[in-house]
Amino acid sequence: MKYRKEIDGLRALAVVPVILFHAGFESFHGGFVGVDIFFVISGYLITSIIIDEKQRGLFSLLNFYERRARRILPTLFFILLICSLFAWLWLLPAEMKDFSQSLIAVSLFSSNILFSFTSNYFEIDTELKPLLHTWSLAVEEQYYVIFPLFIMSCWRFGKRWTVSILAIITIISLLVAQWSSHTYPIYAFYLLPTRGWEILVGAFIAFYFDHNKSTYTKTNQVNLIMQLMSIIGLSLIIYSIFTFDKNLPFPSIYTLIPTLGAALIILYAREKTIVGKLLGNQFFVGIGLISI
Repeated sequence: MKYRKEIDGLRALAVVPVILFHAGFESFHGGFVGVDIFFVISGYLITSIIIDEKQRGLFSLLNFYERRARRILPTLFFILLICSLFAWLWLLPAEMKDFSQSLIAVSLFSSNILFSFTSNYFEIDTELKPLLHTWSLAVEEQYYVIFPLFIMSCWRFGKRWTVSILAIITIISLLVAQWSSHTYPIYAFYLLPTRGWEILVGAFIAFYFDHNKSTYTKTNQVNLIMQLMSIIGLSLIIYSIFTFDKNLPFPSIYTLIPTLGAALIILYAREKTIVGKLLGNQFFVGIGLISI
């Protein structure tokens, strides 16, 4: 799989708005969409790896999980340690009890489930929940327990059947997200069934590139469509960051705006496109490389 530094730059575009949103910068009241961008990136990268290894006969479920553990666990354990030290110094007993519960949930990659019962992501008191941000990591890890098993089961039937089944799952997930964002908004925000479609958007890009290998490999051939579509993608993300707010039903049909924005960048941005040059600079890439 060819390294694309603009993807790491896109990671930065996902991470920084979330940080600024939680830091209280009012202009970034839609910064929470960075999570949705990250889901698309993750789905694309992981699915690309799985497809490549399956086609070469090298895929191993054990190796897949081992690589995920090596990437995630060292940084995660460091964060848990630092948060635990500050929690012990600053939190009151009742708050410390909540923190201890979240600490266990994070270790089991189920913090999103815990927070769906205990925390509204947009409430003020979430500032006293230092591990709240791990909910998205839990969604990803739950997805990556299921997804490789699904691929292994369906691969024998061919990629067309696999993609067709994934398309049905994606539509169902989006429809459930749209419905539950109005009826059960807190559950909708945190849980995999309403977030899975976002990761699958990235997975479809991986299948598309695999089917159209020339599109993927000819990264130096930049045309007007690539320039235009990548600029539209960046514009959709920027629009989401600065116009969305916590009152918007989320995830829902509105979530298509930042997720499609991320998809367009992955599909069309290249090293020599305007967007590719912007996201590929050292500053954005550096931030993207240190994100989980």
